[in-house]
Amino acid sequence: MGDGCHHHHSEGPPGAAEVARAIDEVARRLTGEGERMTPARLRVLELLLAAGEPVKAYDLIARFGEDGQPAKPPTVYRALEFLERKGLAHRIASISAYVACTSGSIDHAAAFLICDCCGATTEVSAPVADDLARAAEAAGYAIVRTTIEAHGRCPACQ
Repeated sequence: MGDGCHHHHSEGPPGAAEVARAIDEVARRLTGEGERMTPARLRVLELLLAAGEPVKAYDLIARFGEDGQPAKPPTVYRALEFLERKGLAHRIASISAYVACTSGSIDHAAAFLICDCCGATTEVSAPVADDLARAAEAAGYAIVRTTIEAHGRCPACQ
């Protein structure tokens, strides 16, 4: 991030109890949909949730093994693909990172506010996605996924 950011944000990553609660909710939802939460999927989601911020895939690979052993890259990438498909994680292309979804909705357009100074990333609702969906439909286009990324400075960095 930029060199001008020398402060700390008050929000930290979620606590272990909050992460455990979120994982339990996800496991219940997936079981209800007939899906399995494999150990690899569970571990990657746990790492994303615990980080509380976007994480690069190679960092997930490095942190994967609870015994300090890195994962094989295909294991992590397959888990990320599943989590994205189920609406549990998003890829933020402009910073090549992944983040746990905070909306709780499977089928939604993801919109992110990304601070270019400190890297803080916030998921927000994307009302513009409705206009985009209508325009796509009028053009005969079927949107599979929408991710909107807005870069700027968060309140603490302004």
